[in-house]
Amino acid sequence: MTPRYFLFATLFVALATSACGNADAPSDAGASLADIERSAENHDDHDHDDHDGEDSEGDHDAHDEHEDEDHSDDHDHNETELDEDDHGHGDDAHDDDSDHVELSPSDAAEAGIVVSRVEHGTMRPTVSLPAEIRYDGDRIAAVSPQVSGRITRLIAGEGDEVARGAALAVLASRELAELKAAFLTAVSAEDLAQQALTREETLFADRITSEADLQTARAALIAARANREGIENKLHAVGVRHSELGRLANATDGTLANVTLTAPIGGIVARRTATLGATVSADDPSAPPLFTIVDDSVLWADISVYNQDAGSVHQGAAVILRSDTGLQLADGEIAVVLPAIDETSRTATARMIVRNDTRRLRPGQFVTAEIAAGTGEPALQVLSSAIVEVEGRTSVFVPTDDGYQPRAIEQGSEFSGQTSILSGLQEGEQYVSEGAFTLKAQLEKDAFGDGHEH
Repeated sequence: MTPRYFLFATLFVALATSACGNADAPSDAGASLADIERSAENHDDHDHDDHDGEDSEGDHDAHDEHEDEDHSDDHDHNETELDEDDHGHGDDAHDDDSDHVELSPSDAAEAGIVVSRVEHGTMRPTVSLPAEIRYDGDRIAAVSPQVSGRITRLIAGEGDEVARGAALAVLASRELAELKAAFLTAVSAEDLAQQALTREETLFADRITSEADLQTARAALIAARANREGIENKLHAVGVRHSELGRLANATDGTLANVTLTAPIGGIVARRTATLGATVSADDPSAPPLFTIVDDSVLWADISVYNQDAGSVHQGAAVILRSDTGLQLADGEIAVVLPAIDETSRTATARMIVRNDTRRLRPGQFVTAEIAAGTGEPALQVLSSAIVEVEGRTSVFVPTDDGYQPRAIEQGSEFSGQTSILSGLQEGEQYVSEGAFTLKAQLEKDAFGDGHEH
């Protein structure tokens, strides 16, 4: 060993001994430095044997140095383990607090938390196809004038809900006034013919008149009645109801020309082209209807069926309609699969009749139809609304002794509001079926309040 290396090694041993807490470290360190310098000066004068002795002494010093280093390493290692233990304990406490929502039964009930059990059920495979909402063709009515005239009053407007028989507008028609006048004349002629026949029957019974006169009176009555009935049918054809005919004789001046347009079905006025004061004609087939009334309480969902899916779609198959965001809008079954193929899209049409009492669906709206295909296989299932994302993991909340905590799961297919569970839950186990998003919000709120990031 060279003098310089020997000097450094001996100096390092001295400093290590001083660091371990020797009370006399300052004076010893000074003495050691002097000894080191003297030893370094005499090192070159020693013979080979002395050099061997010095090597042995150096080995002894190195051994002491190694022991001192081991002692220092053990000391540092013990401190590191202690720090890690304390830190790990803090993390465990943090996980326990962050992944748990403490909630009493009364508070849970007030928050709308509902607990159910995991059940076995049949999850059928589904086919998702595009669909368009349309009006039911049997629930659309176009209201056009049945007699030419001028619009003198508008009663219903677009968006108004009307009942069957409700008044929509009033027309003033010269043609109608002539028909009503002719009807009143015909009624009077019929009454006179009836009186003439009665008189002839009395005279014939008294043998005052001849049988020919009696037959003539009867023929006149029949002709008058036929004329009245003919005019009456014309009035019905232009929208005059039978109940109105009895009031014509007592009608006020100028009202014989008025006719009221009425709604043939109950529903919503979807369109109105009628304008106050406009002249309309009953003889113009190209003229648009004055009113269009639709009953949107029942709609059609026309589903586009591609050729590869034709085998899975049939009459009576269960269907769920969903929005673009996956929200369930309606459910039902396929009423009919139309035989024709659209020439442009090359798709068939499967029609579903949808109840729309809540007016959630609108004609022209595009939705996704989930159609059940096949019989399916039994599987564990939970309500789809119970599944939430917690810290990037698909989870459901399960009850604990004093609250609820999320549990990671692996989900499978979904149908009719149910999702199959591949792992993470057991049959009969309890889970939060309603209120999972409330618990998730509370969990995130607690984590934010603690100042932790998840």
